[in-house]
Amino acid sequence: MFTKNEQEKLLKLARDCIESRFTREPVIYPDDSSFKVQRGVFVTIHKNGDLRGCIGYIKGYKDLVPSIQEMAQSTAFQDPRFPPLRREELKDIKIEISVLSEMKIVTDVNEIIIGRDGLFITHPQGSGLLLPQVPVEWNWDLMTFLKQICCKAGLPPDAWKEPQSVLYRFTAEIFNESD
Repeated sequence: MFTKNEQEKLLKLARDCIESRFTREPVIYPDDSSFKVQRGVFVTIHKNGDLRGCIGYIKGYKDLVPSIQEMAQSTAFQDPRFPPLRREELKDIKIEISVLSEMKIVTDVNEIIIGRDGLFITHPQGSGLLLPQVPVEWNWDLMTFLKQICCKAGLPPDAWKEPQSVLYRFTAEIFNESD
């Protein structure tokens, strides 16, 4: 768990990395020892309450600071679902960071708890991830969550039942500029 101060530093880092694209100002990188962990991380941008971008690493490949730097810029400028963020939008966005736990294979879907767990599915025909906050935001029950993770992966809604599917659950520490 990150302290409120550490959360604020990471959120400031994400915003500074996005804004630096427009201002060309150098970014000051925090060097807290607690950030020297390799964890999956997602950066989400909302504009006026609506999703404006979300990209992340499922697993930790780098320490947290370079991961957040890369994901913030990717979310703002490379999410294929949205046009690149424009300078005039900066005042209307809120940034959210999700730092992921390790993935655990689901052996019984009844161990999945809405609001606590995110899901990741792998299948020979696709893979997909939904963060723990998604089913809460959409008011999904467990069966809807399972169907939606399959849809996110481009699979039939009941693909999670197929023997070649591997379903994982994970938790996330989620914090945003609205907190």
